[in-house]
Amino acid sequence: MGLKTYRPITPSQRFKTSADFSEITVDKPYKKLTVYIPQRAGRNNLGRLTMRRRGAGHKKCYRVVSFKRDLFNLNAKVESIEYDPNRSARLALICYENGIRRYILAPDGLKVGDKITEGENVPVKVGNALPLNKIPVGTMIHNVEMHPGKGGQLARSAGTFCQLSG
Repeated sequence: MGLKTYRPITPSQRFKTSADFSEITVDKPYKKLTVYIPQRAGRNNLGRLTMRRRGAGHKKCYRVVSFKRDLFNLNAKVESIEYDPNRSARLALICYENGIRRYILAPDGLKVGDKITEGENVPVKVGNALPLNKIPVGTMIHNVEMHPGKGGQLARSAGTFCQLSG
């Protein structure tokens, strides 16, 4: 994810940066992995206003993200890099060899068309998922599981990472 810097036309724009959306694919989200979750905006289960001055915000569709990465030894191809309105990180839509599609958190450097896989004996490269004992010390990783099989819980936001120490 790149950053766009601005020329300082006014003093407040001197150090202004914003996200660069050039790597995002312009396709619509994959419909089977999107769910509409209505905003409650201070209303209870009957729809009555119980807390004042709460707005619902903009309508958003939730993308169902796979944090587990549990299809071992199956190659997958990155079909698109997408914007997610519910989180700061970008999402990658991947398609496995058996036709299953999933959204995963897109690490920095992952591009459309890349081949990724997950398992015990896979090479250490961007997008691959493997156990912590198979990763060399000093490697920067994201979406780390606290317990095996529970799903990623650490370093899931954009720009965050964990560095493996011995």
